Order: sequence, then C-alpha cells, then structure tokens
Amino acid sequence: MIDLIVHNLPWFWLGVTVLCIIIEACTFSLTTIWFAISAILMIFVSRTLLPFKWQLLIFFVLSIVLIISTRPFLIKKLNLGKKPETNSEALVGQQVIVMKKINKFEKGEAKSRNGVIWPARSFDDSEIPENTVCTVEGIEGNTLRLKINS
Repeated sequence: MIDLIVHNLPWFWLGVTVLCIIIEACTFSLTTIWFAISAILMIFVSRTLLPFKWQLLIFFVLSIVLIISTRPFLIKKLNLGKKPETNSEALVGQQVIVMKKINKFEKGEAKSRNGVIWPARSFDDSEIPENTVCTVEGIEGNTLRLKINS
C-alpha cells in the first residue's frame, strides 16, 4: 500500500485534499480546510524528488502554521464563535418603565425602549410603583425581572 502511495504522490495529495474538503463541508469547523490547502500545495511539492516522510512533515507543519495563524482571525471575522442574541436576551441591562404596578404576588407590566409591553416582576419581590424606571436584570420565560434604578 505504501509503495502504491509513494509511486503516485500527486494523486495521494489530491485525494487528501478532496477528503479534507468533504469533512469541512460536513462540519463547518474551519479546521480541515487548512489541511486541504496544505495538501494542494503538497501536490506541487510531490513533483520534486523529496522523500514521502519529508513531504508528510512539511504537510503537518504547514497545516499547523495555517491553523494557528489564520483560524482565529477568520472565526472572529465570520462571527462563528458567537451565539446570536434573541430579542429578549438583548433586553437584559436595558432600562424600562413600569406601566402597571408590580408587587410580590402580582405581575405588572413594563415598556421597553422599542415600545413593547412585557409582563414584569421585581427582581427581589419588592413593590415597584407605576412610572418607575427600572433595569432588566434577567428574564424568566417571557417575564422581565426588574430592579429599581438607584
């Protein structure tokens, strides 16, 4: 098997390229694409008389260098590492105004900056009167948990 590979190195590296591209297409992890790029370059290196063990070493070193130097930049640029915020998650930390009185045993209502009225409770079960400006400390289901601004 090794003898077959050594005598057909350009085809071997082409096969590695195709395999890495297929794996990348299935995972979208921006990992195997660097191995595919290295394998493409190795097709040209294999046309020289460089022994196979040195080609493997060059392939792995080149792949690792590409992963370390370019993957973090692309992940940041493509926003792959960040989970998108939902509308309600974006409310945490924002100020809202209480439209209907909140007490320990009864939900009230609070209006966000964009005009949407949400069910609301006090963060510490205290009473919050109408027209009070509060900060959204968290969300439980569709109910805002509010804290009175100091």
